[in-house]
Amino acid sequence: MTTKKMKGLIVSVVIGASLIDAAMAQDWVPSRFGADDRIGAANNLSAEIVLQAAKLITTGKVYSLGVETAEDSPAYGTRTFSIDIIASGANVPVGTDAVTSNDERVTTSFGIGSQIDGLGHLGIGNQYYNGLTSAQIVADGGLAELGTHTIPPIVTRGVLLDMTKHFGVDMVSEGTAFNRAEIQAAASAQGIQIKSGDVVLFHTGWMQLLGNDNQRFISVQPGLGVEGANYLADLGVVAIGADTPALEVIPFENPQRVFAVHQTLLAKQGVYILESMNTAALAADGAQEFMFVLGQPKFKGAVQTVINPVAIR
Repeated sequence: MTTKKMKGLIVSVVIGASLIDAAMAQDWVPSRFGADDRIGAANNLSAEIVLQAAKLITTGKVYSLGVETAEDSPAYGTRTFSIDIIASGANVPVGTDAVTSNDERVTTSFGIGSQIDGLGHLGIGNQYYNGLTSAQIVADGGLAELGTHTIPPIVTRGVLLDMTKHFGVDMVSEGTAFNRAEIQAAASAQGIQIKSGDVVLFHTGWMQLLGNDNQRFISVQPGLGVEGANYLADLGVVAIGADTPALEVIPFENPQRVFAVHQTLLAKQGVYILESMNTAALAADGAQEFMFVLGQPKFKGAVQTVINPVAIR
């Protein structure tokens, strides 16, 4: 191939890729929150919502929604976690008080265990929330835009939809999708109205597999469908989570559309995803609404991060 033809091919590829990217972004850019927005559905939070959520506290009971992150935690792809303890001076006592100490060195992916997916996690054709491109957000020191450290504290009303009750099972089957009809039916049966600013969590019983059948836990699951994702986003929810490692239904509704719910929520709608939420205790107590509190660690430039949200009743 001649140099002239090679240059022509490169130009054609670049132009073609640009046209594909532009076409993909046509129907979801700019965001409903404006072309310069970087926090998505977190714009629906307010001081008034915090005060309303605080009124839901009647017993003072606190629930930890996170699970332990360990070296044997099931994780997608090449994500891993390891921790080593570094004893100060091999724990030789220092000073008159015989002080000893331990530090740790952690090597980890942040997308392991209970986690929040930020808006820079998953895109469509190298375009992310509000049409930001990979070139605009990816830097050597982490994400230059849409990092999880920029997510404001999420303090709001939490809603638990118990899908095990809806389907009348102990654990919802893999491949079961929750779309508008299922969500409305479950909410109606519980007497719940989902509102703007809410965090919605699904209880499926899937967490029973964690530590017992990790391969099945991570590879398939019940979960949110694309229509259901759009429905909840249109209601103005801030984040959606479940006791499953990916939130969305797997096998996917359309095998050709990989992680279509992630595309819908993160890139198109600016709604945060909460994965591997420990909802068992809430479900066992029949909790339907509660105060939800999350202040994620501020690791600058992180794509996602390990979290331990708190529910208070």
